[in-house]
Amino acid sequence: MRTDETRVGVGVAAPRQSTRATLGRWRPLVTFLPIGVAVVSGTHYYLWMRLVRDVGFPTSIDHALTVMLVLAAASVPTGVVASRLVSPRWSVWWLAPVYVWIGTAFYLVLAAGIIDFLRLVLELVTFEQPEIERIGPEAGATLIATWGVGAATLAVLEARTLRVEHVEIHLSKLPRALDGFRIAQISDVHVGPIVGRRFLKRVVSKVNDLDADVVVITGDLVDGSVEDLAHDVAPLASLESTFGTFFVTGNHEYHSGAPNWCAHLPTLGVRVLRNEHVVLERDGHGLDLAGIDDYEATHFDIGHGADLARATEGRDARRPLILLAHQPKAIHEAVRYEVDLQLSGHTHGGQLWPLRWLLRLSDPFVAGLGRLGDTRVYVSRGTGHSGPPMRLGAPAEITHIVLRAT
Repeated sequence: MRTDETRVGVGVAAPRQSTRATLGRWRPLVTFLPIGVAVVSGTHYYLWMRLVRDVGFPTSIDHALTVMLVLAAASVPTGVVASRLVSPRWSVWWLAPVYVWIGTAFYLVLAAGIIDFLRLVLELVTFEQPEIERIGPEAGATLIATWGVGAATLAVLEARTLRVEHVEIHLSKLPRALDGFRIAQISDVHVGPIVGRRFLKRVVSKVNDLDADVVVITGDLVDGSVEDLAHDVAPLASLESTFGTFFVTGNHEYHSGAPNWCAHLPTLGVRVLRNEHVVLERDGHGLDLAGIDDYEATHFDIGHGADLARATEGRDARRPLILLAHQPKAIHEAVRYEVDLQLSGHTHGGQLWPLRWLLRLSDPFVAGLGRLGDTRVYVSRGTGHSGPPMRLGAPAEITHIVLRAT
């Protein structure tokens, strides 16, 4: 950590760590497994109809393709369940191809759905057999496969890119002495079976090149336990900034043993903000950096839970307040507590087009800079990825935020 004439002051004392048992990782899987199996079965049946049954292949090819789709469908729930039983260093060997297939199947289904939708619309409008129907089932299957596999390939390639997003944000309370204050934000790295130590070292190197005043990690850093991933997250100890690195939990931490991670990260020089704030001060001028637990904590009886009132207790309201909150929906509460800027993640920017538009139904902001009342919010598209190692229309980012006085 760099040092100069700066000071990090503690606001509210950190809440006492829970000593209760570690969270069970099976709870969400058991809850959503039946729904997942139904969705996987339905989508693969749809693909079988469009890519196999309707084409009219010779019997031997028909049977072979049918078996392949059945095995592909079975691999999804089987692979995910099996990944819970072994270390990420082993589960990656089957999870990687399973996740790639999930992303590919998504785009195959999307392509087939678009073609079927267009066919239906044209039939309703013209009352005739549409041109798209006249291309024949073989050509239709080829079109679906070309679009689907092509989109999946582009998504795999885009997931390999990692860009630095430069953003300037004006804050009315920011002292002139802090004009140009630099924040490096990473979010949703999802270190685990697919994203590993090598990728995180690359992230750390890019962050250090930004020469930031402070580094913030806005949740979903990991997908696995401290025991399995301690070696993979070790590069975080090399992060450099003036005031240090600060972290808040995301929903995935609460399925990976959040109390253990909150205890482990400080050994790497990462300060965990749990419903508290610190004062970042330079030459007598400062701003408040607050952080809250993720809302997912309410589903686990471990003494965690978002508490913005506690996080802001005792602060000087004349200083600008920056809030780290994993989920964008915290903005509604942030407005009430006069937060000047909220930094969030969680959405991945949709990760796979066109999911971004669906996320707008549940999240007030999906990606980039927004505003609600007098509170600004920046939502990162995420630095890694979750599930399929794919991104399309939502490139991964490290955010370089420069604060400006107005």
